[in-house]
Amino acid sequence: MLLAAILALAGIPAAAQPAYRVPRTPDGHPDLNGIWQALNTANWDIQTHSARPALMTVPGPVAPIPAPPVLTFGAVGSVPGGLGVVEGDEIPYQPWAAAKKKQNAEHWLTADPEIKCYLPGVPRATYMPLPFQIVQSAKVILMSYEFAGATRTVNMGKPTEAQTESWMGWSNGRWEGDTLVVDVTGQNDQTWFDRAGNFHSEALHVVERYTPRSPDTMLYEVTIEDPKVFTRPWKMSMPLYRHVEKNAQLVEFNCVEFVEELLYGQFRKK
Repeated sequence: MLLAAILALAGIPAAAQPAYRVPRTPDGHPDLNGIWQALNTANWDIQTHSARPALMTVPGPVAPIPAPPVLTFGAVGSVPGGLGVVEGDEIPYQPWAAAKKKQNAEHWLTADPEIKCYLPGVPRATYMPLPFQIVQSAKVILMSYEFAGATRTVNMGKPTEAQTESWMGWSNGRWEGDTLVVDVTGQNDQTWFDRAGNFHSEALHVVERYTPRSPDTMLYEVTIEDPKVFTRPWKMSMPLYRHVEKNAQLVEFNCVEFVEELLYGQFRKK
């Protein structure tokens, strides 16, 4: 409204303003090169949620209570409140899967693959609270993530099939106008969507859409399909923001060494 008022005072109708023209690479496709990051709380919970202490099943007189290991970190160990990124704010779980999601949430402190520094999978890699980089060419697009050094290559040629299941899956891309569409299959069942226990099976099929909206923002949309876990396909969407710092770059977050005691401490010789 403010912009419209300013334009009116200047004698320029709002409708006359040119639409955003996406910069192009030498091969003519939209230029998505850069370091990007989602600024939301989806990694904690992709649905709308209030701020709360992190929960884990601990015996209590009525219900599970906050786990002592988390409470010792005070506010640092809490979950920040946030708006959901799921369309309609509802995830259509099958009944058995809804029960498993609840169980995952209660045991997230030991069960969440992120805790163990496992590769985050797609789409979670995109909205973790760490940046990722897009490096683009005509035949392939490299997406490199700061968390655990995860990477994936998007094949922009003739679509090919995944030869085996993997943590980051198999990505085939194509252009629809200014939108990069990435079809992801071949992921294993070891990743979650967030710390709230939302999960999937190895039948997961993800379709991502990256649409530039301004010089330093783009819209990220995801369609999730998994007939083994959900009753129907569902969607998420969020903006992504380009890092514009003078020295913007990915830094190393090799978290494997941080979880050695958690994963292997029990096997140490007495």
